[in-house]
Amino acid sequence: MDGQALPRRSLLALALALTLLLPANAGASQSATLHVALTPEHLGGRTTILFDLQISSAGAQVPSPLTAVNLLYPKDVGLITSGLGLQTCSPAHLESQGRCPANSLMGYGQALVEFPIGPELIQEHGAITTWMAPAVDGHLTLLFYAEANTPVSASLIFTSQLLDAPAPFGGELATDIPLIPTLPEAPDAAVVAMTTTIGPMNVTYYRQFRGKSIPYHPRGVRLPKRCPRGGFPFAASFTFRDGTHTTARTAVPCPRPAIRSSALPPPRP
Repeated sequence: MDGQALPRRSLLALALALTLLLPANAGASQSATLHVALTPEHLGGRTTILFDLQISSAGAQVPSPLTAVNLLYPKDVGLITSGLGLQTCSPAHLESQGRCPANSLMGYGQALVEFPIGPELIQEHGAITTWMAPAVDGHLTLLFYAEANTPVSASLIFTSQLLDAPAPFGGELATDIPLIPTLPEAPDAAVVAMTTTIGPMNVTYYRQFRGKSIPYHPRGVRLPKRCPRGGFPFAASFTFRDGTHTTARTAVPCPRPAIRSSALPPPRP
């Protein structure tokens, strides 16, 4: 954060028609909730996954700073076959340019952090873009770029790796959140909300055809043709600087089967 910092590693996750929320662990000093939505909602179809994480503290003005989030998603959800991430982007390129090649874009999001200055509570909003990065140790890797303008102008890059997960989950996005410095002599900022998407919603890719750049929308995350009883399960675990942990779970109710269409598939890049 340019000497006066804020969103130095703000986040992942988002808000639209969410579902079935289960509370986090009751005994922790921090608590968290997880919401997930699928847009559109059709079994066997392609979709954008929308995540929304909210964090609060029962006894303090702001929660302890978040240091890690592990987000688990259902099996047979096709992140790798989504048609997203046709290009990759390195952290060095993203840091120098502030963006990556269009065909490495994976989604958008927002973040909210808070920190106290005396009796006053300061809030900072940041925009997030998510990009495909080169694989690390054979694992799919994402880059998150968080950028804020007021009250402090700052930017931050952090990474997430796609790992295996136990049943009933199919994979896990493991994300480290470094501490977020703020103003001199002020405490580090605490993440209180993170939202993001993974999917083609509001995402445009380009292919070359006869010397021209043709825009198109990538296919999106594939949903299985069958839905498990109780809906598609999602879960998140949170780690905080004060050493506490908490979890949140939710399930997206089983959507309708995809509607067959005679429309042509999107062009291949």
